[in-house]
Amino acid sequence: MAECKEHLQRTIFHIDLDAFFVTVEQVLDPSLAGKPVIVGGRPGSRGVVASASYEARAFGVHAAMPLMRARVICPEAVFLTGHYSKYREYSDVFMSILSDYSPVIESGGLDEAYLDVTGCENFGSGQALAVKIKQRVKQESGLIASVGIAPCKVVAKVASDLSKPDGLIEILSGQERRFLSPLAVSKLPGVGKKTAAVLRSMGIVTISQLADMPGRLFLDRFGEGMLWLQQHARGIDDSPVEARGEAKSISREITFEKDTSDTRLLTATLRYFAEKLGAELRESEKQARTIGLKLRYADFDTVNRQLSSRLPTDMDDDIFQSGVHLLETALARKGRPVRLIGLEVSNLVAGEKQLSLFNAVTKKKEKVDRAVDLIRNKYGFDAIHTGYAIELRQNHLDGKKE
Repeated sequence: MAECKEHLQRTIFHIDLDAFFVTVEQVLDPSLAGKPVIVGGRPGSRGVVASASYEARAFGVHAAMPLMRARVICPEAVFLTGHYSKYREYSDVFMSILSDYSPVIESGGLDEAYLDVTGCENFGSGQALAVKIKQRVKQESGLIASVGIAPCKVVAKVASDLSKPDGLIEILSGQERRFLSPLAVSKLPGVGKKTAAVLRSMGIVTISQLADMPGRLFLDRFGEGMLWLQQHARGIDDSPVEARGEAKSISREITFEKDTSDTRLLTATLRYFAEKLGAELRESEKQARTIGLKLRYADFDTVNRQLSSRLPTDMDDDIFQSGVHLLETALARKGRPVRLIGLEVSNLVAGEKQLSLFNAVTKKKEKVDRAVDLIRNKYGFDAIHTGYAIELRQNHLDGKKE
């Protein structure tokens, strides 16, 4: 693997919209400008903060914080359930602007993307081009973009994060490692709270210390599957900016704040993920033939299990039941605390559904799922959940951006 500095021709942008949900709400309602605004739901609900304005962040409010806690520390905040269909519309405007400057775009969600502008010198220097993009985003959507420029993706991402709000940071070729070295290891993409805690227990608190960690020690602790993390700490990332074609799979996963052996918590998490995945399948008019489970134990040992069926499905309950079956099998074999759990649907197909022998039951499930979809499309995903998922919300598991 070669260092970014060897690819002198590469110019990568990471462009991120600041406080996206909140800023859209402020564009829709200018009276909200300059106020502490929190998107996520009613303040008395058991949901979590999806987005907070910088005025609210000044009080300590942050994404994934329980709404009840946010109300305590910022009682004057304006709480909104959100307009998720509008967020999609504004995201489409954002992505359309980016496509005017390069055909090589890799979306990271509604509010961020990598852009490979290598060879686009007709638009000017990297900084000049970034300024043009920021200006157009502001003029055409009212949104604010922060930009990181670097010879590789991971450094561009860190740069954009540090430039917020409304900033622009460029890291020149050959300066990647120097830029990363003094930063806290938690600033590196891929280092969550749990990994940061493990590294901290080893005396590693900066990216420089992670980069200089002896290879044998790193492998013994994290395994070969995590070698990319140390490479990124050294400013090494050859991964290309890739336009995401038609999805071959959809997945959700989360790393728990504390390792857990609580099967009810694990089951509730699977139900929440199943509802997320089922909704995405139905929106894209796809069905899945294969359901996969990912478990990472406290000692970082990771197992993956799959279950396939001749009849594809997009129904929440089918996905959930398959996940539970895989979970029961995995736990029976291991019996150790879990640090991460994930659920995936793959082997996706489109077209007419094949009816099972239990057609009446299937139709009833489909009607329930569709009714729930209508409610969520209007009021947001967390407007309605099953008993399992409601139990999950009480444990505040949305610590990761989805």
